[in-house]
Amino acid sequence: MKRIEKWLADSDRESARLLRAAVTASLAAGAVIREKYEKPHRIRMKGKIDLVTEADIAAEKAILDILSKEFPDTAVLAEESNAGYEKIPSGPVWIIDPLDGTTNFAQGFPYFCVSIAFSVERKSEIGVIYCPVLDELFWAGRATGAWLNGRRIKVSDKEVLIESLVATGFPYDIHGNFEQVIGQLSRVLPEVRDLRRGGAAALDLAFVACGRLDAFWELGLKPWDTAAGQLLVEEAGGAVTDFKGGVWTPYIQEVLASNGHIHSLLSKLM
Repeated sequence: MKRIEKWLADSDRESARLLRAAVTASLAAGAVIREKYEKPHRIRMKGKIDLVTEADIAAEKAILDILSKEFPDTAVLAEESNAGYEKIPSGPVWIIDPLDGTTNFAQGFPYFCVSIAFSVERKSEIGVIYCPVLDELFWAGRATGAWLNGRRIKVSDKEVLIESLVATGFPYDIHGNFEQVIGQLSRVLPEVRDLRRGGAAALDLAFVACGRLDAFWELGLKPWDTAAGQLLVEEAGGAVTDFKGGVWTPYIQEVLASNGHIHSLLSKLM
């Protein structure tokens, strides 16, 4: 907990309690994932290219065991156990992705993370993203900044697209959105310095927040992919909208996140 001590000292009691629980849960899930990494996996297909492993299930259990003990009356929206939600939660809710980047994890590609957000009325109040391979803990609280392993982070200061490193991702139903995805790629790629496709949206958003990426966009996302990352980007000084630059929540399935300076330029290309 040394990484969050400064933040805890400057926060109110309830925010500190929420963050401590979210961090404890994310580190516990990260330990589970690390232990199972680069070992044989039990893989089950949720869709044609969408998979789940034993690590997803075990990591989610580790998270829920901690959060349900500390906050037994708070609703949960989690990828593996509550993925089929029928309506948007109106009250307090934990939004959880126990392993974002499952395909990477199963392949042994070291780009994946744990994502946990505490949200009230579609707004994230606490966001935590933990990358177990790098042992990097990102977190943010509303109106209290964004942090990485104990240091304050902020978005990049790039103002020109051709100097920018951007990232994107591809939806699981790529065949139904192929023309839109390829169209955006064809418009953006010639205008930027380079483009990355990491395969873990939550970690991409964390990298925008700390300035490693200047922007990120993707179609077909779920709230557990973006709820924590949105808060990180905004608290680090960036912008998060839909493709047209409109008001955004994690329940909108398209996202454009950037350092703010290049946001309108990218929105026009979307």
